[in-house]
Amino acid sequence: MTRRTIGLLVTLTLGCLVGPLAADPPPTATLRRIGLLTVGASASLRDALQQSLRDLGYVDGENLVVEARDAGGKAERLPDLAAELVRREVEVIVATGYAAVSAAQQATRTLPIVMLIGGDPIGSGLLSSLTRPGGNLTGLAGLSSKLSVKRLAWLKAVLPTASHVAVLFNPVDASKALDFTQLQAASRMLGVRLLPLEVQDPTAIERAFATMRQERVEALITVGEIFTLQHRTQIVALAAQHRLPAIYDLKAFVVAGGLMAYGSRFEERIRRVAGYVDQILHGAKPADLPVEQPTAFELVINLQTAQTLGLTMPPWLLVEADEVIR
Repeated sequence: MTRRTIGLLVTLTLGCLVGPLAADPPPTATLRRIGLLTVGASASLRDALQQSLRDLGYVDGENLVVEARDAGGKAERLPDLAAELVRREVEVIVATGYAAVSAAQQATRTLPIVMLIGGDPIGSGLLSSLTRPGGNLTGLAGLSSKLSVKRLAWLKAVLPTASHVAVLFNPVDASKALDFTQLQAASRMLGVRLLPLEVQDPTAIERAFATMRQERVEALITVGEIFTLQHRTQIVALAAQHRLPAIYDLKAFVVAGGLMAYGSRFEERIRRVAGYVDQILHGAKPADLPVEQPTAFELVINLQTAQTLGLTMPPWLLVEADEVIR
């Protein structure tokens, strides 16, 4: 065997051994980057959104990065945070609450925005059409004005003699003024006088309850949004301290010790938001995606809180409830 032949065999042998190690690595999954813009309560929202996206195949840290920006309850910070998300070149922004959605719209007219709000996006000026949004904004909008009227009716069923009810809301959300207008119309039919109380920070919540005591209100209804959700523990504790029966918009308030809640199912809303994100990441245009409204609602009652307040809940209402916490 010649030296040349031996060299060729060595080369071929080494090639067989090294070849597999030198092969190109398998292609990695495309990393999708989305933004989450909130005025408060971002941790729970982010966790719920990540879980819903995971169910659709998006795993944080593997093929997904969630850039969360939270204003810490200070709505004036939202425009800068929205602009920062745009600079981070996220593919879509999920914005929760009217103030966050409005800030995202100001920051970009091209980047897709998926909203999650409880109010009316047309009446508050965010959109001109639900079926054909026509711009870069779509998502979920609630029926909060109709639901607020329903909450007042539930509250009146529990307290038939109540004639003075406080309404707690955050004026930063323009749609909540529309809710209060609807509530006023309903209150006249139910023989109830409303006391509107605006809250934008924790100290305002304390002042609002002091005013309720001075005005001798008999019950409380919250026109909910992200701020009240973020401060639900404080609101529920003050309602208990002042022995005020209250009805809220989300089950989370009742779990925290509140009396009653009636509204859409939070988990379902987040799941639908994730669905919008998935469609957009697959090429859908927000302009072509109709805005959805909730279809699943729940009435939750905390019977322990009712007993503490000395209330006897109507048996038919307990039957009507989707969940009774005993």
